[in-house]
Amino acid sequence: MRAELFHPDRDEISLDRVLHALSDPIRRDVARVLHEEGSRVCGQLDYPIAKSTLSHHLKVLRESGVMHTEVRGTTRVITLRRDDIDTRFPGLLDAVQVTTPAPALTDA
Repeated sequence: MRAELFHPDRDEISLDRVLHALSDPIRRDVARVLHEEGSRVCGQLDYPIAKSTLSHHLKVLRESGVMHTEVRGTTRVITLRRDDIDTRFPGLLDAVQVTTPAPALTDA
């Protein structure tokens, strides 16, 4: 039997941990994708990093309170905890550009 995943309660979400989690560009992009596209299965995320590194990034986001992970059999569904973050720290996700569309790639 698997251990329950840790998710801080809304009132336990710390500004320091959220800012640390969102200080990394990949973690910030994961949060942006969740904001734009809604809940995702972990396997749908495609970054040029090792799976173990992506797992670490997802753990940091989950344990900081930025996202929630639901285990469904062998699948993990991740969701941005937008309401919790907005309640604790109004405007923070906008300020760190999580709610800003990804920059378009241009041919220069």
